[in-house]
Amino acid sequence: MPKYSSWPFREASSLQRRFREPPARAVIFETGFGPSGLPHIGTFAEVARTTWVRHAFEHLTGWPTRLIAFSDDMDGLRKVPLNMPNRDRLAQHLGKPLCHIPDPFGCCESYSDHNNNKLQEFLDAYGFDYEFQSSRQAYTRGDFDAGLSILLAKVEQVRAIILPTLSEEKRAEWSPFFPICRQCGRIYTTRVTGYHPENNTIEYVCDRPMGDTPGCGHAGSTSVLGGRVKVGWKVDWALRWFSYDVAYEMYGKDLIESAKLSSRIVRLMGKQPPNGFFYELFLDEEGHKISKSVGKGLTVDTWVNYAPLESLLHYLFQNPRKARRLFWGVVPKSVDDYLNDLRRYPALPPDKQPDSAVWHIFDRGRNVPPYDTGINFSLINNLISGLGTDDAELTVRYLEQYDPSATAYQETLRDLVHKALNYYRDFILPAKRYRPPSEAERVWLGELRARLAAYEGDDPAELQTIPFDIAREHSIPPAELFTAFYEVLLGQERGPRFGTFVRLVGKEKALALLDDALTPSG
Repeated sequence: MPKYSSWPFREASSLQRRFREPPARAVIFETGFGPSGLPHIGTFAEVARTTWVRHAFEHLTGWPTRLIAFSDDMDGLRKVPLNMPNRDRLAQHLGKPLCHIPDPFGCCESYSDHNNNKLQEFLDAYGFDYEFQSSRQAYTRGDFDAGLSILLAKVEQVRAIILPTLSEEKRAEWSPFFPICRQCGRIYTTRVTGYHPENNTIEYVCDRPMGDTPGCGHAGSTSVLGGRVKVGWKVDWALRWFSYDVAYEMYGKDLIESAKLSSRIVRLMGKQPPNGFFYELFLDEEGHKISKSVGKGLTVDTWVNYAPLESLLHYLFQNPRKARRLFWGVVPKSVDDYLNDLRRYPALPPDKQPDSAVWHIFDRGRNVPPYDTGINFSLINNLISGLGTDDAELTVRYLEQYDPSATAYQETLRDLVHKALNYYRDFILPAKRYRPPSEAERVWLGELRARLAAYEGDDPAELQTIPFDIAREHSIPPAELFTAFYEVLLGQERGPRFGTFVRLVGKEKALALLDDALTPSG
């Protein structure tokens, strides 16, 4: 077996060393989701990256695997999201498990059912192979009962792990168990007052306020089995690992300390924690962490409006340990990088292909589409900007004239053009700022027009020498002439190489643009 160097294979190789012999059952991978809100790009990224490690592991070992997508829908509602309908009605259920709260949209049995359905639709739409598991089902079905009994029997040892991480005022009353109050149905207003491991029960009183929501005052006892309680999420994480024999799970950098605590707890319960991998978080344009509650950054749906989904996957494949900005400005280069790798993939030796992002994106290299043309997203955007067109068919014709080999990839090319037009309309066109040339620039651009008119070839390299010759003769940096060309003709600060641009739009169109720029306004 060749030795692979990409990060999914490094993770898979590390996971393989966990097993001394082939396991009797499928190896379990897990991802987690909090259904208090709708699925977002972080959910997508975690499932995609976990899938790549899973596929690499299967490639190395040939062993069967399963991916569990776990939804913590027994979690309580702490605040009402701003983007939810019927917010006043939802506020009446603060502190209750999400699975016990009516659906504010009115289409499902519960709040969490609505968001769980959205999660599954989201993952299904992108072809992920996974098994959905809800916390409610796991607790009520008894999946966690054995683990809950152990936690109750070792409750003081669990407390000893968690209490040092809490403030002094929270330590005395902290419990790993959150009983659901039999009277008001809340979990965040209850307080455990006694433990009875001999019969798997606890005593509690519902007297803790949660913000402006008071406890109802009910006191009683309840079993820790069968879905009558849930455990706090750091303990819940360990409970999942214990109950499902999870072998691999990744998580955000902000959860490193939580993962360490959960690992200590699962060891206390008698099993090893899964192999873990932390990834850096997404940043917005200014370099700040993207908050799903604020709604900054790109969504998956937004990305695929402007670029192929595969380009997003390619972007997510790059070093997950590096914080990555996720905003509209990264789209063109991301698509170009993806297309470059797609074009180079067939020439890779077979033993090198699994290290390519393309191998992972296209189901272990099974469905890689051909794309052997130099046309990329930036070039298409430059063409659209130069033509000033909203016509997809016209754009395709220009591209086929520029590179006749592109006709062999009609489906890919047309998809790129349609998405590039969306990108141009929403991001490039609104930012265009044309200006008239200065007197000196008018002279330079006039000479550029004259020499271009006299040139009788279409070699981009030869065309590129024209502005450099003019700059040298006028003793100016070439950048000054190019800046004038971009800002006066295209209304933007940067643009394509002059030779490539003329070859792309055609000599007549380039001359027409220069004529327009040199014609005095008014």
